[in-house]
Amino acid sequence: MPLSWKLVIDSANAPYLADFWAAALDYQVEDPSALIERLLAAGHIDEEAVVEHRGHKIFRGYAAVRHPGDPFDETSGVGHGRRLLFQDVPEAKSGKNRLHVDIHSEPGGLETLVARLEDLGATRVREINKGPAGRWWVMQDPEGNEFCAT
Repeated sequence: MPLSWKLVIDSANAPYLADFWAAALDYQVEDPSALIERLLAAGHIDEEAVVEHRGHKIFRGYAAVRHPGDPFDETSGVGHGRRLLFQDVPEAKSGKNRLHVDIHSEPGGLETLVARLEDLGATRVREINKGPAGRWWVMQDPEGNEFCAT
């Protein structure tokens, strides 16, 4: 039986990076407010574990995005499909990512995609042109994580 998984990305500001990636991928930012309210009411967590972001309660140092077409738990807001979880870590990014996301444009739409990603806060690093293998841009998200727009 296949295993479930999520891609976890270390960050300096999880909610900010989740907002970027939700907009970049046209995903939804998960809303764990209902779960947090239940945990607070039951005394399982205290207010120190929670912050507010864009009008929703979220767990301090964590934010996630999910594909809007995939199943999710309506009680917790947690996705059961394609999902990115951002977690704050104390250390800064120190080198090249060994794993990255590729965002695919519509046919002939690479420049439009790259411009939209730049408007969201991404940065172009370099263009790759491999002839028959195609053309793409290596880019960085607002925290410097590399990804490709193809």
